[in-house]
Amino acid sequence: MRDDQSGTIEWPDGGFPGIRVNPESLLPEIISEETCAAALEASTDPAERVLVLLVEGRAADAAELLAEARYKDPESFRLRAYEADVLRVSHRYDRAVELFRQLLSEAHGTANEALAHQYLGQAYFSAGNIGAAVESFARALDLRVAQSADAALIYSSTVALQRARDVFELAS
Repeated sequence: MRDDQSGTIEWPDGGFPGIRVNPESLLPEIISEETCAAALEASTDPAERVLVLLVEGRAADAAELLAEARYKDPESFRLRAYEADVLRVSHRYDRAVELFRQLLSEAHGTANEALAHQYLGQAYFSAGNIGAAVESFARALDLRVAQSADAALIYSSTVALQRARDVFELAS
């Protein structure tokens, strides 16, 4: 976690106030404890609490809260993606990739397809499967551009794709 935002202004948005994506690790980090805590206090969405717990690396706590939230909203794409992300945070990469691939097949042709590719790319990157990460991030970027997605989402995919390509080239 980081308490200051110096040097993080170019980091992609992490999907919640006070959270940004580290362009080296491609993982979200809390860059402003105060901003994140204030937004969390004002939130009534359990998915946002799950996200913050995942960013903090508290997979067990996130899984517990996620189970309650999924009980109330079992079809939520976002909650199902966080379920797979709990596995990634727990370093159970094969299982996380499997669940993200399942979500991707279900999201094919929908507005969630780009998000599924982005999450899958992040799981591949964390697992060290950089070639697959490049493919997933490239597909996410293509879909986001084609869908005229928010500029922050396009930027996030661009940064992730470039980082994965850089790592892939260094390994070659």
